[in-house]
Amino acid sequence: MTSIHDTAIIEDGAEIGAGTTVGAYSIIRSNVKIGENSKIGPHVVIEGHTEIGNENKIFQFASIGAEPQDLKFKGEASKLIIGNNNIIREYVTLQPGTEGGGMLTQVGNQNLFMASTHLGHDSRVGNKCIFANAATIAGHVTIEDKVFIGGLAAVHQYVKVGELSMIAAGAMTSQDVPSYCMVQGDRAQIIGIHQTGLERNGFSVEDIRSLKNTYKDLFLKPGLLSKKLNTLAADESQSKFSKIMLNFIKNSERGICSLRKQ
Repeated sequence: MTSIHDTAIIEDGAEIGAGTTVGAYSIIRSNVKIGENSKIGPHVVIEGHTEIGNENKIFQFASIGAEPQDLKFKGEASKLIIGNNNIIREYVTLQPGTEGGGMLTQVGNQNLFMASTHLGHDSRVGNKCIFANAATIAGHVTIEDKVFIGGLAAVHQYVKVGELSMIAAGAMTSQDVPSYCMVQGDRAQIIGIHQTGLERNGFSVEDIRSLKNTYKDLFLKPGLLSKKLNTLAADESQSKFSKIMLNFIKNSERGICSLRKQ
């Protein structure tokens, strides 16, 4: 059964699913919808037009759905939609969209937001991503599946971060991060393939070798990057994952992070 602490404030109109618990002194505003079997800790504030799925854990002092930190926001009924099985730790701030960005901030499933992380307005997060302590994501950012963002790292507005990539701790990322790559530094530069992440996610030795070869052909051999990219993208012998990386780079509108010189 739903369990709500006596000191919690649940406004009329809020919807809370079966099996969900709400801790002491938490506030759930009227336009909020929370699914089943979620755990809302003490001193949590959930507001705005926020929809939260099933089996999420939200820890004390998190701020979910508060007005975005965008001076253009004029109170429009934009949304924050959060999927299932996410862990949202202390002092995390997740903010809704704006009229200028599509009216929606969206978070997928099975993500971990460690303490003091921030997700800005109109951003999109896929599934199974990890945001280490104090990682900061600006507005209009797209983060694909299984991305790892290190502590104290920041991602600039409109950046896209490809699947299974890694942004190292403290990195300041102002351009797109290709799938399966690692970036590091200020400004963040590509330092190699995210091999540890690939291994942990079941990539075969052959898959990893193929990605490494594509990476070397693209970034380490002489010649213009654009010409090498077109040549590799047209090569039908490229592996499935190499094609994903190459297509991400080819479709980048902002431009990808530069390569760190050895």
